[in-house]
Amino acid sequence: MPRRLRPTRLEHVVDGHALRARLSAAALDSIGNEAEQRSRAIEILKQALFRGRMIAKERLENGASGVETARLISGVTDEVITALYDFTTVHIFRARNPTEGERLCLMAVGGYGRGTLAPFSDIDLLFLRPYKQTPHAESVIEYMLYALWDLGFKVGHASRTIEECVRLSKEDYTIRTSILEARRLTGDERLAEDLKRRFRDEVMKGTGAQFVAAKLKERDDRQARAGASRYMVEPNVKEGKGGLRDLHTLMWIAEYLHPVDRPEDVFKLEVFSTRETKAFIRAFDFLHAVRAHLHFTTGRPEERLTFDLQPEIARRMGYGDRGDAPAVERFMRRYFLIAKEVGALTRAFSAKLEAEHFKHEPKGISRFLPGGKPKRKALEVKGFFEDNGRLNIEGPEIFEADPVNLIRLFKIADERDLDLHPDAFTAVTRGLHLITSKVRRDPEACRAFLDLLARGKRSYRTLTLMNDAGVLGRFIPEFGRVVAQMQFNMYHSYTVDEHTLRAVGIIGDIAAGRLADDHPLAVSIMPLIEDREALFLAMLLHDTGKGGVGGQEKAGARSARSACERLGVERSKVELVAWLVENHLVMSDFAQKRDVSDPGTVAAFARIVENPERLRLLLVITVADIRAVGPGVWNGWKGQLLRELYNATEAVFRGGRGSDAAANVQRHQEAAAETARAALLEADPDARGWVAAMENAYFSAFSQEDLLEHAVLARRAAAQGGAAAEGRVRSGHNASEIVVAAKDRQGLFADLALTISSLGGNVVGARVFTSRQGQALDVFYVQDVTGAPLGCENPRALRRLADALEAAGKGEPLVVEPRRGAEQARAAAFAIAPSVTVDNDASDDATVVEASGRDRPGLLHALAKSLADSGLSIQSAHIDGYGERAVDAFYVQTARGEKITETRKINALKAGLLDALEQNEAGAPAARPGLRRARASVAR
Repeated sequence: MPRRLRPTRLEHVVDGHALRARLSAAALDSIGNEAEQRSRAIEILKQALFRGRMIAKERLENGASGVETARLISGVTDEVITALYDFTTVHIFRARNPTEGERLCLMAVGGYGRGTLAPFSDIDLLFLRPYKQTPHAESVIEYMLYALWDLGFKVGHASRTIEECVRLSKEDYTIRTSILEARRLTGDERLAEDLKRRFRDEVMKGTGAQFVAAKLKERDDRQARAGASRYMVEPNVKEGKGGLRDLHTLMWIAEYLHPVDRPEDVFKLEVFSTRETKAFIRAFDFLHAVRAHLHFTTGRPEERLTFDLQPEIARRMGYGDRGDAPAVERFMRRYFLIAKEVGALTRAFSAKLEAEHFKHEPKGISRFLPGGKPKRKALEVKGFFEDNGRLNIEGPEIFEADPVNLIRLFKIADERDLDLHPDAFTAVTRGLHLITSKVRRDPEACRAFLDLLARGKRSYRTLTLMNDAGVLGRFIPEFGRVVAQMQFNMYHSYTVDEHTLRAVGIIGDIAAGRLADDHPLAVSIMPLIEDREALFLAMLLHDTGKGGVGGQEKAGARSARSACERLGVERSKVELVAWLVENHLVMSDFAQKRDVSDPGTVAAFARIVENPERLRLLLVITVADIRAVGPGVWNGWKGQLLRELYNATEAVFRGGRGSDAAANVQRHQEAAAETARAALLEADPDARGWVAAMENAYFSAFSQEDLLEHAVLARRAAAQGGAAAEGRVRSGHNASEIVVAAKDRQGLFADLALTISSLGGNVVGARVFTSRQGQALDVFYVQDVTGAPLGCENPRALRRLADALEAAGKGEPLVVEPRRGAEQARAAAFAIAPSVTVDNDASDDATVVEASGRDRPGLLHALAKSLADSGLSIQSAHIDGYGERAVDAFYVQTARGEKITETRKINALKAGLLDALEQNEAGAPAARPGLRRARASVAR
C-alpha cells in the first residue's frame, strides 16, 4: 500500500487571500457589467475548486488518509463559498450601512457542518438572519445560490431566523441534527453564537433520551432500507449497516449528551476509551477513503460499492493479489472487518450510554428510553446475572479467572433467550486474548459450544453474537479464517461467515418445523437423522476450505477434521463431518446438472453416499446451503429436482446393500412406468399409441395428471400440422411450465430455446423426451427477467409464448427480438473463463457435455445450435446458474443413438462450444469507462 502522506496546509492548496484578490480585480475590471463580473467570478472559483479537488485526489492516491482528504475537500469548499460570499456582499450587493435587520450569517450544516466532505457530496447551507427576510438578504441569497449551482454544487439550503431554527428543531429531529453540527462559515458572528446558545438551552437541554431514541429508530429504518446485514457483498458505504452513517449516529448522540465546540472534540470525551477512539478513527479513516475513491472514480456521488467498482477501488487503495487471494477480495475483507468493528463500537458505546441513562426494553442499542431503576436478577451460575432482560457479568475478572466463561456466557444467553448486555459484550471483545489453545481443547468449553450449536434454542442469533464479538472465530480458528471473506461473484449475497451462520439458522428452522411449506421433505426426514451434532458441525464448517490448498472440498475436509478433533468429537463422527464437508456440493451437482431419470446417475450418486443416514444429512445440508446463498436463489424447481434424486436414491437403498444400484433403479422405474401406463390407458384409451411409444423414464418423471395432458397435446400436435404447445404457471416450482409436442428434427431444441429467449423468458430447467415414432416432447421451466414465473402477472405473455413455440415447432421462421438481460450490466464487472467438459462415464446411453460461461439471454440457444451443428441430438438438458455464470449440461447422442467416442469428434465438439461461449464473452456489455474487469470467483 502507498506510504501515508503528512497532512498539507489548506493555504498551500487554495490561497484564500489570493483568491479574493483575483475576484476583486475581476469585479473592478468589469464595473457596470454585472453579467461579465459574474461570469469571470464563476470561472475563477471553478478553477480554485477544480485545483483543490485534483490536489485532494492526487494526495489520496498517493497515500493521504481518508479523513484528511475529506477535511481538505471541505476546506477547499469553505474557501470557495466564503470567497463567493465576500464577492457578493462587497461587489454586487454591498450594504454600506447595514441595519440590524440586514445582518446575515452563513453557516454550514449537516455533513458539511462536520467539516468532512466527499468529492461530490451535497452541501447544506443555512442563511441565518435576525428577523424577517429583507430585500438585501434575499438578493444576496439568490445570487449566491445561482452561482453555487453554476459551480456544480448540489445545494440544500434554508433561510431562517434564530427563532425559526429553534422552533423547527423542536418539531423535526432531522433539522435538530443538522443544527447540532452547524458551523459558521462567514458573516455575522453574534448570530451564530446566539443560535448555538439558544439551541443548547431551549432544544437540547433535558431531551437527551428522546433524541437518542429518535436517532436509533432512524438508524434502524435506514438499515432496513439499505439491507439489514452489514455483510451484503455490494455495501452502501454511507447508509449501509456498519457504514459511515452508523458512526455519525454515535457521534451525534455523544455530542448531544456532551456538547462540544468542534465535532472532533467528541473523541476527547470520557465516554470513549482510548481503544474505542482509535477504532473510531480507524473506521472513519478507511470509510472516508473508500467513499472519496468512489466519488473520484465515478465522477458523481456514488455511495454503493458495486461489483464493477470494487476492483478499481482495491487497486487505488493499494491492494494487490496475494497467493490465491485476489486484490478485490482482500480489499473487501478489510471493508467487512471494519464494518464488524463499527458494530462492536455501537455496542460498546451503548454500554456507556446505559451507565448514564437506563434503557428498559431489551432490543439492542435501540433500548435507549427513559425508565426506572434497572431490574437485577441473580443467576445460579456464579458471576452472571440478568440485568433488565439482558445477560450481564459481575466484571471482566470472571473471564480472567476462568476463560471458559467466554463460551459459557453465550450458552447461558441461548438457554435463557437473553440478549447480551453491552457491558458484557465489551468485556468479551477485550478478553479475546484469553481464548488460547488450552481453552479450545477444554472439555467443558467444547461441550458447551456443541450443545449451543446443535441443540440451542436460537443458535443463529447466538452464533451471530459470538461472531460479532470475535469469539466464534477465536474459538474455532478454521471458521475465523473465513470471517468477513467475500467471493467476487454475483451468486453470493453475503460474506462466507454470514452465509454459513444463516445456513445453520435455516437447519434450526427446518428442525423446528417452521419451513414445512418450502421444504416438506427436509422437514419430514429431520426427525430420522440420528446425529444432529454432525449435521450442525458440517454446516458450520462446510465453507472453511475456501481459498485453501487443494480446492475448497479437500481443504474443507482437512479443516473439519482439525476442528472436530480439537473439540473432542469421537472418531466416527469426525470422519462423517469431514465426508459431509468434502461432499456438500455433490447432491446439488447431481440434481441440477445430471439427468435424475437416468438409472446410471442415481446409481453413481448412491455409490458416493453409501447409506440412508448420509443421504438424509446431505439433503438437509444442500437445502440450507442453497437457501442461505441469498434472496431468490432457492426455488421450487431446485426443490423438485432434489426430491426426485432423494426418492430415487432411497429406493436404491431399500433394495439392499448387496444389490446392483443401477438395476434397482431400473426395476423401480419399470414398476412405476407400468403402473403409470395402466392408469393413463384407463383414463384415456385413445392414448394407447402414445403409451407404447414413450420410454420408462418419461412415466416416472411426471404426475398422472401431467401424463394425461401430454397425451392429449401429442394428439393435438399430430392433428394441427405437427406441433402444439401449452403453458401454465407452476407456483410450486417458481416457474412456468411450457410443454411442446412436435415432430423431432435436428435443431428443434435450439429453435425452441431461441423463441423463449426472444420473448423475454429465461429457461431454468428443461426435460426432453422423444417417442419411438420420432415425436419430441420438450418441457421447459421458464422465468421472466425478474425471476418470477413467466406470465404470472400477465397471462397473455404465456399464451403468446406458447403460440410462438408452436410456430417454431412447425419450423416457421422466427422474428428474433434482441434483448439484454436485467443483470448483464452488473455482470460486466467480471472476467469469466469459458469451459467445456465431455463425460462418457456419467451415463450408459449418452455423452454428457457440460458448458460453462457468461450467462446471457440466448446462451442456451447458442449452445444447443452448436450441438445440432455437430450432428447431435439432445436427450435432456439441465440448466443451472451461479450469478454471472451459467453451467448447462446436455445428454447427447449421435444420429445413430450412440455416444461420441472418437477423439477427433470430441475435440471438434469442444471447439464449437468454446467458440459459442467465447463469442458470448466477446459480446458481453463493456465495463464502465476506465474500469477493468476482474476474474470472477468460481467458489460455491
